[in-house]
Amino acid sequence: MADDTGRTVAQALADARADGIDRLDAQLLLAHRLGRPRTWLLSHDTDALPAAIDAAFAADCRARADAVPLAYLTGQHEFHGLLLEVTPDVLDPRPDTETLVDWALAVLAGRPADAPPPRVIDLGTGSGAIALALRHGWPAAEVWALDASPAALAVAQRNARRLGLPVRFAASDWWAQCPPGRFHLVVSNPPYIAGDDPHLPALRHEPRIALTPEGDGLAALRQIVAGAPPRLHAGGWLLLEHSHDQAGDVAALLQASGFDHIQHRPDLAGHLRCTGGRWPG
Repeated sequence: MADDTGRTVAQALADARADGIDRLDAQLLLAHRLGRPRTWLLSHDTDALPAAIDAAFAADCRARADAVPLAYLTGQHEFHGLLLEVTPDVLDPRPDTETLVDWALAVLAGRPADAPPPRVIDLGTGSGAIALALRHGWPAAEVWALDASPAALAVAQRNARRLGLPVRFAASDWWAQCPPGRFHLVVSNPPYIAGDDPHLPALRHEPRIALTPEGDGLAALRQIVAGAPPRLHAGGWLLLEHSHDQAGDVAALLQASGFDHIQHRPDLAGHLRCTGGRWPG
């Protein structure tokens, strides 16, 4: 084989599989490096890879084997039908978080037909996944997205511009710099993993501050619930994502703060992943 070419497509993918890389992940990584759709690989498996592409793909595979999220290597992830830019400054959006979006859209759909356009706020927006999905699914809503990380806000703002979705952004540590006025819907997927959770090492490439508030994992959830009542319209909803074993704790926080109609929603695996309540009125 010539010095300026690497392995064939088939050889590179086979080597990736031998190194423990998931077949689909390997295909997506190689297609991304080549700037081709994944289907192109199937009909060009005997093509030799340019040496630079081959080397970059090999580096991607080493990173993936070290648990670097696929989205960080390709720079993108689809969420609720939207293709988002994703960087190591933000969490890699999970499919289970679509449960929260679906519930929020159902709440908006349940509002009276003559109700004013809803004001919605997403606390800790990260890549903007939740806020952008809600603005896309409910174009009449005024959607705010807050995050304490300037780098995360920059990613979310780029996503909003590229997708043409007018979401309003603000730098805020939870409620600290919340825009004035009340909201009809508050949503959040805050850090909720306990600081000593054994799964955290496997997530080491994602921003720890977005994964865990340390301690028992409930600190951010407590802060959001405690600060929500004066920011909600009567009849407004607060919907929260949490760990698979925190549904009871979050329900208790909501009840203690005066919320009613407290409910849960399961994730794709059937675990209670989201808990929410309505502010009375």
